[in-house]
Amino acid sequence: MQITETSADGLKREFMIVVPADELETEISRRLGELGQTIRLPGFRPGKVPMPLLRRRYGPAVRGEVLESSVQASSAEAMQQHNLRPALPPQVEIVSAAEGADLEYKMSVELLPDLPEPDFANMGLERLVAEIPEDDVDKAIARIAEQQRKSEPVERPAESGDILVADMVGRTGDDEIPGTRGEGRQIELGAEGLLPGFTDQLVGTKAGEERKVSVTFPEDYFNPELAGKEAIFEITVKEVRHRLPVAIDDQLAKEVGLETLAELRQEVQQRMRRDYDGVSRQRLKRELLDKLSERYDFAVPPGMIEIEFNSILRQYEAEKPQPAEGETENPPAEAGAEAPVPAADAAPTETPAAEDEEKAEFRRIAERRVRLGLLLAEVGRSNNINVTQEELNQALTREAQRHPGYERQVIDYYRRNPEAISNLRAPIFEEKVVDFVIELAKVAERKVTLPELMSFPDPVAGAETAPAVEAEPQPARGSRRRATGEDK
Repeated sequence: MQITETSADGLKREFMIVVPADELETEISRRLGELGQTIRLPGFRPGKVPMPLLRRRYGPAVRGEVLESSVQASSAEAMQQHNLRPALPPQVEIVSAAEGADLEYKMSVELLPDLPEPDFANMGLERLVAEIPEDDVDKAIARIAEQQRKSEPVERPAESGDILVADMVGRTGDDEIPGTRGEGRQIELGAEGLLPGFTDQLVGTKAGEERKVSVTFPEDYFNPELAGKEAIFEITVKEVRHRLPVAIDDQLAKEVGLETLAELRQEVQQRMRRDYDGVSRQRLKRELLDKLSERYDFAVPPGMIEIEFNSILRQYEAEKPQPAEGETENPPAEAGAEAPVPAADAAPTETPAAEDEEKAEFRRIAERRVRLGLLLAEVGRSNNINVTQEELNQALTREAQRHPGYERQVIDYYRRNPEAISNLRAPIFEEKVVDFVIELAKVAERKVTLPELMSFPDPVAGAETAPAVEAEPQPARGSRRRATGEDK
């Protein structure tokens, strides 16, 4: 086998590799011989099928397999000879693969960069600690009490603050507005977020009464087909319900599964502390990654940047609101659900120029993520940081619990797809490496107020890393069709 390096440009290497025809023929004959020991053909005993017949029947398929395995083996040997650490599977272009001739192909591969050895001792990191104001605890308990607040039917006209149980449908002209029809929907009179003037027109209604509510959608409404249009909502009131006052006492605690108000208060404080600590941890992580990004600038493989950029772009496109034509963004509410009518505030529509700016920012973030991912992966590798099977099982359990009723399907999916398991492993690995680095760094604590803690830049945007990169040689990319030269 002949391996010739033809180009060395930055992190990219190119080779011309030639596998002699006699080596290919020897391997083809060996595999056909093994096949002949087990194959059964009419008129021949096992192991007695003539080689010419085996070649005629199975030669092309065996030859394709030999060519493909030869490409993988020779490309791996080329990288081993030159001590290369591929960042991505090598790309292969077949030059010649004619029967009876040498196998010649070009191989290009992007390499992992030589990484610096970070110094974590003097990073100057700061952990922000926010106290929990008693007023915030009181407000949180008051919100719990509001969620537990009950209502009862009343035999009087509806007043602001009451809840109507009603059937409804909205129309613009003769056309029904999709998503507005519903039975037994709950309308809270005076609630914010509904179309201006909508609930005001329902004050004074009684059970059994039918009323038409006239509204005008705002000019900047998120659904352009409704923006600025007048609409009529036909409301049939089934019941008027008065909201009962709620007491903040031991009975409230019992309604949420605790025994006393003191226990509820302690639970709320602990939950708030976890939330505050979580925000503080994200700030600290963001500061760490920002400083690593500032201190260590090295070339990263363009192919890895492109993969990460496409991943960010796909996620952005998947999460971007895209209402179906003729439909509002608000889905039909189930019976008994609140807020059944469209909200007045509109979702902003992005312009093409804004999207281009976002894509440029996505590419910058992709390069940052790849660089940080490579750096943290090297820290983890050099310090023997690994994700245990128990940690992976716990992550899989949490993921399954996010899909009630489909837990078994979720678990089966991950167990059948190694790539999906890698997606669970990567964030666990990242957090363990970050924790390791934080332990080595000198982290000062500073007490701040909650508004101060929350006023810092978004701790997530741009701070993530790309998945850890395995430094082991990877098989060359290429289909059997390409390997056999059938596309030439």
